[in-house]
Amino acid sequence: MASAAPTPTRTETDSLGSMEIPADAYWGIHTSRADANFPISKRPISVYPDLVVGLAMVKQASARANREIGVLDHERADLIDRASQRVIDGEFHEQFTVGVIQGGAGTSTNMNANEVITNIALELAGREKGDYAFLSPIDHTNRSQSTNDVYPTAVKIGLSLTLRSLLEELDLLRLSFLGKSREFHDVLKVGRTQLQDAVPMTLGQEFNGFATTLGYDHTRLTENASLMFEINMGATAIGTGITTHPDYAPAVLKHLREITQLDLRTAGDLVEATSDTGSFMSFSSTLKRNAMKLSKICNDLRLLSSGPQAGFGEINLPAMQAGSSIMPGKVNPVIPEVVNQVAFAVAGADMTVTMAAEAGQLQLNAFEPVIAHSIFQSITWMRQAMWTLRVNCVDGITANRDRLGAMVGASVGVITALTPFIGYAAAAALAKTALLTNRSVADLVVEAGLMSREEVVKQLSPARLSGLETITAAIPVISPEDLSEI
Repeated sequence: MASAAPTPTRTETDSLGSMEIPADAYWGIHTSRADANFPISKRPISVYPDLVVGLAMVKQASARANREIGVLDHERADLIDRASQRVIDGEFHEQFTVGVIQGGAGTSTNMNANEVITNIALELAGREKGDYAFLSPIDHTNRSQSTNDVYPTAVKIGLSLTLRSLLEELDLLRLSFLGKSREFHDVLKVGRTQLQDAVPMTLGQEFNGFATTLGYDHTRLTENASLMFEINMGATAIGTGITTHPDYAPAVLKHLREITQLDLRTAGDLVEATSDTGSFMSFSSTLKRNAMKLSKICNDLRLLSSGPQAGFGEINLPAMQAGSSIMPGKVNPVIPEVVNQVAFAVAGADMTVTMAAEAGQLQLNAFEPVIAHSIFQSITWMRQAMWTLRVNCVDGITANRDRLGAMVGASVGVITALTPFIGYAAAAALAKTALLTNRSVADLVVEAGLMSREEVVKQLSPARLSGLETITAAIPVISPEDLSEI
């Protein structure tokens, strides 16, 4: 039996020696070493396409800046520019193979980008991959740059791009809850505080509250994202700008703003900015806030739909799958449950970001790869969680109107609406009697001669009970003797 033909290779050399690289690979020796060194996550950086795009945008802006200030000739700069654009357009992402978790503060990621873009450019020039004498990953594609300004800048750009899709999904979820609030605007129910019966409200008000809190989160995420618009391009190794032309930093900023359409700005202190990860911490914290509030909403949905016979049973969640391998007919709230679990993971990721930010030393934080991975993963999971919550749950929620109406009718809490007319002391006494005798509050108020039947019916209308229609009333003075007769 004939043996398979050997895979064609090319030889690449770095300061550690030489290696054989598959001839058709766009990555090179630095990427190959990183792939061997970091078989940790089994997840390449290409799982975050916006990070890859952010890297290509930085390389493209740098090529344009280097050409503009005269440190890179037009032919090579144009080749790097065109190659970067192809990556921005979504090509060659599978060539970004280094693991998301890596040592070296992102050097492997930067070199992966340098090698892939260089080899794409070499093909555009009609040359062989690996012809680095003509176009070098380091001397040309990485000109005027260091991992220590490229990587954090690319991460910030990538996160900003990824955030757009999260914000779009967040707003769609908000609108879904808002639609339900309108659908349930006339459904009266018993509100609860500390899981105990409180005063009446409408189911529409409850769902409107969910929509409002998601709207606030949209604002907070947008505000905190702007903190990531401060970049350190031109800082190179530690912020001193060594190896760069004095005009490089403003030139690369100009081109990055044009390419990304983001309101980027150069940090005032590049030394500080090169070691600082505060913007990542702030954004991660805000993302955790959104996750926790969304988880709380899911907790409420699970409570409100609990039962359906022995629980609250106020709303029905769409039945998505069988809930038990032993209990026939059981259906579980699987969609809110999975969103809860995503929220827990986001909280854990935020702790990772916090610890990684604290662990930075002197002029650089070596742990930005795990910071980047944690935030990208959180955004990705949150976006998908919001989608499944909206499409597979919220859009299909229905109200158990009869059950809700019966609970309001039997609730002692409605007497709160009558306190402006009969006073707190009388209301408390009647509430106690209602609980002991299982009689309606309305009947007891009328029998006590405190209000007419017509006035009680008016004040216990859905509009009054839910606060949609305000009231003004003078609280009567009731003597202890009167209370003893109630």
